[in-house]
Amino acid sequence: MAQDRLKLYNRLPVLRAERGLSRQELADAVGVNYQTIGYLERGDYNPSLELAFKLAEYFGLPIEAIFSTRPLKPLSEALVPQNREVVL
Repeated sequence: MAQDRLKLYNRLPVLRAERGLSRQELADAVGVNYQTIGYLERGDYNPSLELAFKLAEYFGLPIEAIFSTRPLKPLSEALVPQNREVVL
């Protein structure tokens, strides 16, 4: 039987690395097992709506900045359009 599960892409590994968090630390913060974080990061498991909201709240980001049904662009591309010059 074919699996009809929706493929979700996520930025969890990047967000975790930027904050220096282990899977265990993130799992403890949102109330799940550390293995669940690994499953999410690899795309083996889609989060419940409740877990998606907890992760978004923890990182201070909207859900759509963390999860998407399309491959995610690097945040630098998403925040700075390619045809614009960055002035420092």
